[in-house]
Amino acid sequence: MNNLIRFLAIICCLCPLHGMAQGRLSAGNSLTGKILDEKTNAPIAGASVFIRSLHTGVTTNENGVYQFARLEERNYTLEISIVGYKKIVLDVYVSGTSVKDFVLATSGNTMAEVVVTGVSRATLIRENPVSISSVSAKAIEQTIQSNVIDVLVKNVPGLNAVKTGPNISKPFIRGLGYNRVLTLYDGMRQEGQQWGDEHGIEADAYNIERAEVIKGPASLMFGSDALAGVVSLFPYIPKEKDSIIRGKFTSEYQSNNGLIGNGIRISYSNQHWLLALRGSYRIAKNYSNKVDGPVYNTGFDEKNASALIGYNSRSGYSHLNFTLYDNLQGIPDGSRDSLSRKFTKQVLEGAADDIINRPVVSAAELHSYTLSPLHQHIQHYRMYSNNHYRLNAGDVDISLGLQQNIRREYSHPTAPDQAGLFVRLNTMNYGIKYIAPLLYDIEISAGINGMYQNNKSRNATDFPIPDYHLFDAGAYTYAKWKNDKLTISGGIRYDRRTLNGNNFYVKTNPANGFNQQAFYPDTAGAVLQFPVLKKTFTGISLSIGAAYQLSEQISLKGNIARGYRSPNITEIASNGLDPGAHIIYLGNRNFVPEFSFQQDIEFSGNFRNLRASLSLFNNNIQDYIYLTQLADAQGNALTDAQGNKTFQYQQGAARLYGMEASLDVRPIAWKGFEFCNNFAVVYGINKNNHFKDKGINGEYLPLIPAAKLLSSISQEIKTNAKVFTAVTIKTEVEYNAAQHRFLALFNTETATPGFTLINVSAVTAIQYSRKHSLQFQIQAGNLFDVVYQSNLSRLKYFEYYSQSPNGRLGMYGMGRNICLKLVASF
Repeated sequence: MNNLIRFLAIICCLCPLHGMAQGRLSAGNSLTGKILDEKTNAPIAGASVFIRSLHTGVTTNENGVYQFARLEERNYTLEISIVGYKKIVLDVYVSGTSVKDFVLATSGNTMAEVVVTGVSRATLIRENPVSISSVSAKAIEQTIQSNVIDVLVKNVPGLNAVKTGPNISKPFIRGLGYNRVLTLYDGMRQEGQQWGDEHGIEADAYNIERAEVIKGPASLMFGSDALAGVVSLFPYIPKEKDSIIRGKFTSEYQSNNGLIGNGIRISYSNQHWLLALRGSYRIAKNYSNKVDGPVYNTGFDEKNASALIGYNSRSGYSHLNFTLYDNLQGIPDGSRDSLSRKFTKQVLEGAADDIINRPVVSAAELHSYTLSPLHQHIQHYRMYSNNHYRLNAGDVDISLGLQQNIRREYSHPTAPDQAGLFVRLNTMNYGIKYIAPLLYDIEISAGINGMYQNNKSRNATDFPIPDYHLFDAGAYTYAKWKNDKLTISGGIRYDRRTLNGNNFYVKTNPANGFNQQAFYPDTAGAVLQFPVLKKTFTGISLSIGAAYQLSEQISLKGNIARGYRSPNITEIASNGLDPGAHIIYLGNRNFVPEFSFQQDIEFSGNFRNLRASLSLFNNNIQDYIYLTQLADAQGNALTDAQGNKTFQYQQGAARLYGMEASLDVRPIAWKGFEFCNNFAVVYGINKNNHFKDKGINGEYLPLIPAAKLLSSISQEIKTNAKVFTAVTIKTEVEYNAAQHRFLALFNTETATPGFTLINVSAVTAIQYSRKHSLQFQIQAGNLFDVVYQSNLSRLKYFEYYSQSPNGRLGMYGMGRNICLKLVASF
């Protein structure tokens, strides 16, 4: 494996930097023109003109002129935008010296937003039959949350998160999560032991420039693990080619848990080379609320660093990237004193650990940035190369990446340096895609992608999953046909995944009394915890859909898709305690792959003063895999000496259906005013005949988000001042309905009351030089300090007693939180 890693690292570094076979190139091929105001016909300076396929852009000069030189003779998709005007996206054919002028209308609504995730070329949202939401850099910057997934949840209806404290959020799309939602970072699969309940996304929140969320099966392009959809994170890539060094500094503070975060980015690009260096550091104490006070062991200490070097030629580009993520993360276990409800801590182990009589956590520890000795240490390293080149009139994309995820979960108070769980996951990702030239208005692409994984336990004492090797490969073809207002697209894919593991023995270490892995032939007295594992899963994915522009304002699109997902390692082979999750997992080696059959239909309207959309979906999943808690004959949860509960995976048929709706009002006559609303609801049903009409006693699926309505009113106030150029004031109302459709069987879940949170914020732009400004934001989250629990919060179920003096069980969400954020460009 080490030799393989070295070999692939060399390949990554030697990926082509100067182009592949070129099309018809000529120094005479260029594109130039002016950007003008629609009403006054005056030139617009500072407008961005961007060609996404080339990762290159220019800015208009004081006369509104833009220019691209030394282009290939072919068709390009241009994005033209500037604050205060509608963004336009259109195709331009470049041959010889092409001169194209464009006029921009003042700000209004536009549906011409470009996305690139899961399609062959850059495609307009309204022309893609799959439901896709795009989150802009502005929205990400102005949404203050503890992690990037929570930022996206605030901006994408239908996206939720299962949380284990402020810094751990696992994305769920339309009621499905874990290995059913694929997370991409710059087009590369994010692989970091995502099977675990408390395993978050290892990404730098300050380095995400934009994001896209595919809602619905995306197995066609990505294979297994995209059955529910895709969360695609895009880091910043320099676009200007003016040889100017640029920078960005982000700093924030959050009062509730004392979060302090700072991030910096330095970038440079010229006609051929680009470079970006980024780093960040965030630290937080325990968060608090009115019921629990400071919630013990929910702080974190997170560090990030990354680098990008790229080369642009006339025929394409190559990017080589490096990222480093290092996080010390507290994980609460919920133990308390039964009368005072004060948090307690584990100081002994095994039979000596009396949960009822654990010592109370001191006030100094509750308010300290120092983490408990019982915490997690997660490291994620990544090196990858993205390459895009043109072959005659076609295009080819090549990607290759290496990533390593190391996870230590420290769970032994008497031996704090001994990890309970210690796993190391190496992943090699690969992909190649060819996009053929247009033929009779049909765009065809084909590709292969997949990964190789090797996962090993190191010096650990708990082993919830075995060591394994995984090889995944898939091939697909995709076609898109566009004729005037109608676009039809679809494709087919075949996947094959093999999963292998050797006998895994565990025995007692005589030196410390803990368990340890035993290796053949030294297996005398050892227990065979995981027998030999040899599994092969295959699946066919299909998708077909159409988008139709009914009028200039109204569009309709629909899609039918068959998705595929192979069982993950914990679902088929787990047999032990995950100390960080405080759960004993039991898998089933007889599981077969999941297959979904989903239908989507979406209406979108984009009118002069408002924009509205309605998405309906219905998803039937064959052989759906889910967790249920095990109980004894009296209905009490099965636990070990430390109160860790036992969950077992089950498999059956399921159905999920629901809707998302949005209404954004932006009156042209009322400049700067916005009234935005989005609503989402999903229902999950276990279709096993044994549970028919049994409601909470088995008919309802677990981890289904409650109906949610998010409404906001904002007003931008322009000033005539030279320093404070604009102020935007915003009030947001987040209503979460009660969840009475839950899985009560074996005490897996309980009912969750509804709650409403009010957030207010103000953002101002401060112009400190002619070309540079900084943005200052203040926000009060949960303004009225509401006490609440989300049914998707795992902390709700971290409870050792069946009743409490105050009538409240589990841990509650974050109380009032005053946030300050500064973003400065230079």
